[in-house]
Amino acid sequence: MGNSAAAAEIYLDWNATTPPLPEVLRAMEQALRQNWANPASVHGAGRRARAALEDTREAIGALLDCSPRDVVFTGGGTEANNLALHAAPGLITSRIEHPSVVQVALQLAARGTPVRWLPVARDGRIDPQAVEQALVGMPAGSWVALMAANHETGVIQPIREVSEIATRAGALLHVDAVQALGKLPPEVFRSATTVALTAHKIRGPKGIGALAFRHAKPPAPFLRGGAQERGVRPGTQDAALASGFLVALQHAASGPERHGALAVLRDQLELAFAGLAEVNGARAARLAHVSNLSFKGWRGAELAAALDLEGVLVSSGSACSAGTSEPSAVIAAMLGQERAESALRFSLGETTTAEQVARAIAVVERVVTRRS
Repeated sequence: MGNSAAAAEIYLDWNATTPPLPEVLRAMEQALRQNWANPASVHGAGRRARAALEDTREAIGALLDCSPRDVVFTGGGTEANNLALHAAPGLITSRIEHPSVVQVALQLAARGTPVRWLPVARDGRIDPQAVEQALVGMPAGSWVALMAANHETGVIQPIREVSEIATRAGALLHVDAVQALGKLPPEVFRSATTVALTAHKIRGPKGIGALAFRHAKPPAPFLRGGAQERGVRPGTQDAALASGFLVALQHAASGPERHGALAVLRDQLELAFAGLAEVNGARAARLAHVSNLSFKGWRGAELAAALDLEGVLVSSGSACSAGTSEPSAVIAAMLGQERAESALRFSLGETTTAEQVARAIAVVERVVTRRS
């Protein structure tokens, strides 16, 4: 009964996490059987495990046009963002970043580090000129943190322009590319000084991500231990997770075209709800598979729960903020508290079908209109 219920669910929460590819699971199972040894061991079994790590490291280096040596494995995107920014002498960012950046900024500010918050336009886009102005008077070696594509709205940020501005000012640019990987060409974000990635957003396993640093010294570690990952991230690495990450990366190479095709379904969904909701970020360039809508008269979390009972799985904010009653900080920064409280995110994936979207539209319309 549980399996049949799961099969009937319509999963429209791909920005929270993605179903792992069957090929990923097979690669991980093989690695668990054959490459279970400690990658730091010098014997043959250890070398085989290490080879799995290095294959994935090389693939990330090729993706981001950096040396594989400058790729550090992490536990995911949150750790990668923390690792990149925790020791910044100064930071410029905004309230629409992922919590793992916003919370680091707040911590830096609490201990006296200069932190400047960028204004956010109503369409959710950061103005490069605002970054240029904010850099004036900041300490040498300050960082700008900017997400390539927003995790809640899908709005695409002007990474190249900001990268040029940061370079001219002698600043460093960290880009959270977690949601952009596999949806946008890597040229969009590979100009950054550091880039954060994670596997589970591209149909890989949870528990592994990476921080790549281009033309910069390695970040200061915040964990102390052995010499793994150049001492930047000590701890025994998992070859099975790395093997799954590699297969997901290979699949993601053709991802931008697949995800671009989802714009038709996303637009159908938004058109169907034109009289019921307002699209957040509609005027900006967005990822093709994401729609963030505010349903007037509803709290986003309540509507998400009501839809869950009907088998439609969506979210009312960042997956890292799920389980709280707080409205979306991203939408609040863009459009105010009222719009944030009624916001709901629909994120489609490469296995989402037109039939599923049609069923979801019917369910949402029934649930929303039965209250009115």
